[in-house]
Amino acid sequence: MSLRTPEERLTDTYHRLLAQYGPQQWWPAGEPFEVIVGAILTQSTAWTNVEKAIANLKAREMLSPQALRCVGVDELASLIRPSGYYNAKAMKVKSFVEWLGRQYDDNLHDLFAMDIASLRQKLLLVYGIGEETADSIILYAAEKPIFVIDAYTRRIFQRLGFAPPVDTYSSFQSLFMKHLPHDESLFNEYHALLVKHGKETCRKVPKCNGCCLGTICVSRKRVVSDTLTSGSGDQ
Repeated sequence: MSLRTPEERLTDTYHRLLAQYGPQQWWPAGEPFEVIVGAILTQSTAWTNVEKAIANLKAREMLSPQALRCVGVDELASLIRPSGYYNAKAMKVKSFVEWLGRQYDDNLHDLFAMDIASLRQKLLLVYGIGEETADSIILYAAEKPIFVIDAYTRRIFQRLGFAPPVDTYSSFQSLFMKHLPHDESLFNEYHALLVKHGKETCRKVPKCNGCCLGTICVSRKRVVSDTLTSGSGDQ
């Protein structure tokens, strides 16, 4: 029987990914402030590069709001160089820690005490914090249920034939927020699984053979159909 409702389709996709890859136990960082810095540094780069930058900051005992406010922009850029776009990211990190100190006296508990909508609105006003970064902070540092949308999520659901009619961050986010329980651990695990699948299987050039989503993927069915049609035409 075909799946009919968005809830069924989203849940089925989740369970297929979980069965394939197992629990991912994200976010790969130690404590909330490290998560925030990581969320900024991971923009447009792989997490392995961020880990190197974080290690540099830890080695210099600079992974705190106070230390990051005191370090010069050029020195900070040098330390986070492995993350790429290091000059721009240094300015973003500096902007965040200056805002955190000025507005909340470096108290993340006070910052995270807000409801999700208010917290998101506040974060988006900070230089260098876009929607994906803000939502990563909310989900992984504040541990509040909001679904993070990234390029992997968009690619996978477009290929599944289950993308919203308008390709925007908010429309993709609404797909998950409207049709799944607002559970922080579920959103955490689902997003991590999508990242895993996007990196390993549903790449820019997809590895469709053996894909756990193959039987529900419109894109794969189209490729198979075209191959069969092409093959029959050659006979």
